[in-house]
Amino acid sequence: MPPVEPVERHTISVLVDNEPGVLARVIGLFSGRGYNIESLTVAEVVAGEHLSRITVVTSGSRMIIEQIKAQLDRLVPVHRVSDLTDEGPFVERELALLKVVATGEKRIEALRIADIFRARAVDSTHESFVFEVTGSSDKLNAFTGLMAPLGLVEVSRTGVVAISRGKEGLQGGD
Repeated sequence: MPPVEPVERHTISVLVDNEPGVLARVIGLFSGRGYNIESLTVAEVVAGEHLSRITVVTSGSRMIIEQIKAQLDRLVPVHRVSDLTDEGPFVERELALLKVVATGEKRIEALRIADIFRARAVDSTHESFVFEVTGSSDKLNAFTGLMAPLGLVEVSRTGVVAISRGKEGLQGGD
């Protein structure tokens, strides 16, 4: 039996034309081949040039990741594919809003934990809070896990945004 390749998590940035159907084509590439998308964000980043950045977090064997990058690079509206995981150090962040319904000691504990995680209350009633927290996916998962027994009723997450460290940029020279 051949050895099983380890599954790796990769953050891939794709610079694309901001036009209708581009996101659907990127998603179609993943779904048509059975690749999972763990996180997906997209936003226009160069307004005058109508360029958007799609950040995809996915997992797979090295061979699968290479296939994904090659197939993304072949899509017509794609200007550049950058595997941030392979290309060196990068900064990765995510934002979450968490609604916690709690009174008494649980309310005090929720505020204490929020302080430790540098989350801030962006809405408050006598029975609930909405906390905003930013950081790595691991940080958000830990915060969510601690809030669950205190009355967590809803979570909304943005998905991962990422950028390489250093002087080079995704748009550089293209």
